[in-house]
Amino acid sequence: MKKIACIMMSLLAAFGLTGCANVTNQDMGTLAGGVAGGLLGSQFGGGTGKLVAIGVGTLAGAFIGNKLGQSMDASDKAKMNAAFENNSVGQPAYWQNSNTGASYTVTPTQNVTVGGNQYCREYRTVAVVAGKKQQVYGTACRQPDGSWQVQN
Repeated sequence: MKKIACIMMSLLAAFGLTGCANVTNQDMGTLAGGVAGGLLGSQFGGGTGKLVAIGVGTLAGAFIGNKLGQSMDASDKAKMNAAFENNSVGQPAYWQNSNTGASYTVTPTQNVTVGGNQYCREYRTVAVVAGKKQQVYGTACRQPDGSWQVQN
């Protein structure tokens, strides 16, 4: 278990060192999905079975997160940012992208402080892309220019 935790932390650290300028939504979706899937997988099995569950959860989560990040276009990102800015905790925002056919529900789940920025929100996104339901959890923080940036 300690080895898996060290590997996941190393991946997160390496990803963080790449710099935010080159990180795409697809990259963020892959990372967030992988971490969430690994954490979910850690809840099942014991011994070797637990390690397998963590590995499978990480891979499945990364794949789903990658597809979700890939499917979002500029208008989807703007609607997601509007949900972070305007919706109360627990109040979902719904929309369907007329170009891709994907539908989204974004729900701010908690106001949090990250790295001294007190204008951050944890959220849950449920997307239906190509007929497949996908769920991603994350944290976004308001930037000095008023935009929102996904943190994890």
